[in-house]
Amino acid sequence: MSKKTIIVGASRAKNRYAYSAMVWLNEQGHETVLLGLREDEVEGRKIFDIHGKPGVDQVHTITLYINPQRQVDWYDYLLSLRPKRLIFNPGTENQEFMEMAKEKGVEVLEACTLVMLRTGQY
Repeated sequence: MSKKTIIVGASRAKNRYAYSAMVWLNEQGHETVLLGLREDEVEGRKIFDIHGKPGVDQVHTITLYINPQRQVDWYDYLLSLRPKRLIFNPGTENQEFMEMAKEKGVEVLEACTLVMLRTGQY
C-alpha cells in the first residue's frame, strides 16, 4: 500500500539521508512530496519551499530531516496537513513537537526512515 510521504528537509545532495529516503520511498512505490528551506529541483522533481506552506492532501507520513530548532516555525503547518504518522529521524528528536502531534492523534516514531524501509517496517 502506497503511503504518501512528505520529506521535510529534502535535498538534491546525494550524500544526504533525505535524498536516500526520496529514492528508496519512490522505489518502493510511495508517493513523495519534497519540502525544503528553499525551492529547488532534484532528479527532475520539484522541492517546494516550505515557507510557502504548500497544501498537500491525504498525507500518511511526514518524515523529518531538519533539526529541532528549525522545526519550531513549522509545527502548526505540518500538523495542519493531518498526517497519520510523524517520523523523527536521528538528530531530529523534539519532545515538544512529539507531544503536540500525539495530542492531535498522530502516531509519533523516533526512528530511521531508511532502516524502516530496509526492514519492511515502513
